[in-house]
Amino acid sequence: MTRRADRRQSERANAYKLCSLALQYPDEELINGRSELVAAAAKLSRGPIAEALGLFFAWFAQAPALELAQHYVKTFDLHKRTGLYVTFYSHGDRRERGLVLLRLKQLYRAAGLPPEGPELPDYLPLMLEFAATAAPEKGDLVLREHRPALEVIRLSLHDQESPYEHVLDAVCELAGGLSTSERLSLDRLLAQGPPQELVGLEPFAPPEVMPNVEARR
Repeated sequence: MTRRADRRQSERANAYKLCSLALQYPDEELINGRSELVAAAAKLSRGPIAEALGLFFAWFAQAPALELAQHYVKTFDLHKRTGLYVTFYSHGDRRERGLVLLRLKQLYRAAGLPPEGPELPDYLPLMLEFAATAAPEKGDLVLREHRPALEVIRLSLHDQESPYEHVLDAVCELAGGLSTSERLSLDRLLAQGPPQELVGLEPFAPPEVMPNVEARR
């Protein structure tokens, strides 16, 4: 790999990492590191990703901590179309979702980066963290496979006029544009919402991918 390619990949990894941190709940540790996040975003090369993250962190750096926490909960916990568990959009509560979650967990483990903590493997900040640290072809693939779901979240954040819209703008720029088939999938998701299991009430995920500790809140 050339030096230029190395720099490009390093910056891409940094952008993924910033997106991952931006989409996490603004706890005390994240709040205390705001100045470092702003500085890291400012180091990105000029372009759509740097511009989008710059806009987000300009708001994030100045907003009161309580306002940030309230806005986060309102945005991501109380709206179905801005939830951060991306396989829900394409699989809903069907049994097939459990297989997708298991595949993600196996992919993380095979890359030497097994997920830790209470979140399911399709939690977007976790997927972005994986993309920041895994080999490019594996990290990019994780997001590319769920491109329509990312677009649903992005469009919904724009509808809400949330500052988090800028983060999803950056995520979607990193993931690449929508293909024709992905646009058709997006249209279906926007019109119909996630599919539902019509028979049976079994859990949507097998035990091996379910968290073994209590959720964040």
